[in-house]
Amino acid sequence: VQLVESGGGLVQAGGSLRLSCVASGISFGSASMGWYRQAPGKQREFVAHISSVGTTNYANSVKGRFTISRDNAKNTVYLQMNSLKPEDTAVYYCMARLTYIYWGQGTQVTVSS
Repeated sequence: VQLVESGGGLVQAGGSLRLSCVASGISFGSASMGWYRQAPGKQREFVAHISSVGTTNYANSVKGRFTISRDNAKNTVYLQMNSLKPEDTAVYYCMARLTYIYWGQGTQVTVSS
């Protein structure tokens, strides 16, 4: 199983980024997918989740600003991040859940004030 994130970078506050996570080695259409993040000195925290049938939920801190989506034909899950804030700065990790939980290597998102 491999999860490969991309799309991170440096952006000014108020800007946007779109993260992508391409999955291989799993039955993607059956998997629940999620995004988590970890800021320096903090624990990894939940950001957003999308079920195999497209049901979504979000952390309160990102609700209304971030959108998670999936393209089963491309084995890819996305995180569209708008109105970014400095406190969104973190390493963002893709997660896949079937019988087991799998993690990507992470992509850095830095939001400057």
